[in-house]
Amino acid sequence: MLHFKATHDFKAQQGEVAMIANLVDPSYAVEVSSPVPYVGLPKATIRFPMGEVTLEEREEEEVPRTLSVNGILKGPILKGVCAAHYTDEELKLRYLYEDGAMSFIPSISLPSNALLFAFKRRFSPSDKLSYWYNLDSNYWSAVYKHTYDKDFRFKAGYDSEVRLGWASLWVGDEHGKVKTAPMKMKVQFMLQVPQDDIKSSVLMFRVKKRWDLL
Repeated sequence: MLHFKATHDFKAQQGEVAMIANLVDPSYAVEVSSPVPYVGLPKATIRFPMGEVTLEEREEEEVPRTLSVNGILKGPILKGVCAAHYTDEELKLRYLYEDGAMSFIPSISLPSNALLFAFKRRFSPSDKLSYWYNLDSNYWSAVYKHTYDKDFRFKAGYDSEVRLGWASLWVGDEHGKVKTAPMKMKVQFMLQVPQDDIKSSVLMFRVKKRWDLL
């Protein structure tokens, strides 16, 4: 099946046209797109069940146009999911293992050999702890989250890179729309405490409110 799509931003005077071809299996597809106004060669993307590969021409300052290859591959390995993401001459390998209560996510970037891992543990439906550690820099961060219900959420954490502890309270669904919140309003209170200068602690708040005129 072959179909076309086009987008245009009248303010920026830019757009894009694309041609998409789906093979017999809908999980396989080839897309060729080009910006409008036309600049360089079109971008080609090949999609398949385990990922996708994109070829596009790039131009940087004082560098001739070059053909760039980006892609992502993923598949099940050892009761988890392994993904390889290649972009801008950097390869990132990531493995995800999770069950109903725990997630373990190690990853490594090549050629920098930057290794880090994330660990997430759910103690109950309302309590969750997340921990990240970068073996390359020895920086780490942790976040504890407690949800009272969808309209009240407390978070507290620490980031060793910036040496900052913090706590946050959301009144209203943090990720929901304002129009569905009680009184169509969401409020966040946040306390930031620098480890090296506790007297410089800051208390902040922000409010999101919706008014319907009609």
